[in-house]
Amino acid sequence: MMIVPVIMSGGVGSRLWPASRQSHPKPFLPVENGRSLLQNTFARAAALDGVKDIVTITALDSSFKTVAEFDAQGQGGIQKHLVLEPFGRDTAAAAAAATHYAAKQFGPDVILLFLAADHTIADEVSFSKAVGRAAGIAQKGRIVTFGIKPNAPETGYGYIEADGERVVRFVEKPDRGTAVEYLKDGRYLWNSGMFCFRADTMLDAMTTHCPDILKASATAVDKGRKDETTAGFLETILDADAFAEAPKTSIDYAIMEKTPNLSVVAADIGWSDVGTWASLSEQFPSNDQNNTVIGDGRILESENCFVSSEGRLIGLVGVRDLAVIDTRDATLVVSKDRSEDVKKLYEELRGEDHPAHAGFPTGYRPWGSYTILDEGAGYKVKRIEVKPGGCLSLQSHKHRSEHWTVVQGVAHVVNGDENIVLNPNESTYIECGAIHRMENRGTEPMTLIEVQTGSYLGEDDIVRYEDIYGRN
Repeated sequence: MMIVPVIMSGGVGSRLWPASRQSHPKPFLPVENGRSLLQNTFARAAALDGVKDIVTITALDSSFKTVAEFDAQGQGGIQKHLVLEPFGRDTAAAAAAATHYAAKQFGPDVILLFLAADHTIADEVSFSKAVGRAAGIAQKGRIVTFGIKPNAPETGYGYIEADGERVVRFVEKPDRGTAVEYLKDGRYLWNSGMFCFRADTMLDAMTTHCPDILKASATAVDKGRKDETTAGFLETILDADAFAEAPKTSIDYAIMEKTPNLSVVAADIGWSDVGTWASLSEQFPSNDQNNTVIGDGRILESENCFVSSEGRLIGLVGVRDLAVIDTRDATLVVSKDRSEDVKKLYEELRGEDHPAHAGFPTGYRPWGSYTILDEGAGYKVKRIEVKPGGCLSLQSHKHRSEHWTVVQGVAHVVNGDENIVLNPNESTYIECGAIHRMENRGTEPMTLIEVQTGSYLGEDDIVRYEDIYGRN
């Protein structure tokens, strides 16, 4: 019985703003072991018996960061597949595309294990056993969902009413009184959003219940651009025109709430969707006052507080039940019992098109990353880190000039007609319109400081002439 995990890595994670945003979504957030939620999900999937391939479906804009995360993790012997969405069409279209891809790649009878990239599971032994039970049921042609045995009257999750393995109904997020009754009843499980099924079983269900979603998503796969990356990933970029035809809806609404061919496996696996700062803070160790500090922070005479700082010192004195999250460009202070409402703040910022709702100071590229250190009228300062073997495209800009100063490693630079080698504390000036490129031929990361000046400093001011990564 062949099982192929499919990791669904999408969504913004708006309740975890400002650390989670459109350009740096929730799956990339680190947890207590130093790895990201995505890395932990991949490792959990790779540890299952017999797994040789893992498919990840994610946003095209997140592909560079995803590859970097998986590369850093290693996991040799696992063939990694990326299905890349040009834009989000919700989970039904993502599931349809990934299932169609897997059926073509591995055969229609392959058993697929759909996992969210941004959940935590504390008991991986019990998780593996639950997967085994689900796969056995799925082999018989059933769609299987994982229901989590509740240990508290949670109001942030949907519920499944179960009768043994039979799904009676799905229930929306309840109020607290109803959640208390569900906990007492014993028949209600949290809806985890994890599924197991044969590919042909799901494709048949989609043909019946959402044929328009399946048709658009399957066409997007068939017409998509296929490639094998330099890191050995098998990559499919979905065709944008075809994928745009897929209606936006969730897999729960499109399939799970409609199909009669549905079973549930009740699981007690230490699961959490870590959807808020209150729940994420529980993933880290705390002191006797239940305070947690990530980064540079001091907490005095306070209880049940969480501090996360990316650089600045954060101090708390005489407060209770607060989460304080400080990033390079935004700071959030929220009462833990109101952490669900961070989404409202995010939506307000999005409505204003505030840059902090989507953008992030650090951007990821196939060659490495850049971080915006400072910016103002007519200038921008970046730290650029190029991984060993990384090479920026041969490019020019219409609206800006650049100064490059190397601070670590050695940069091989093309600047107009010149080929230059820059060592630490050496620099070059690139005129507006000059064709240029930098490359790290060494075995250690190379870091430089870039100062841009000009009338327009957007990332889209770029003309590419050559690119080893195939970008246009």
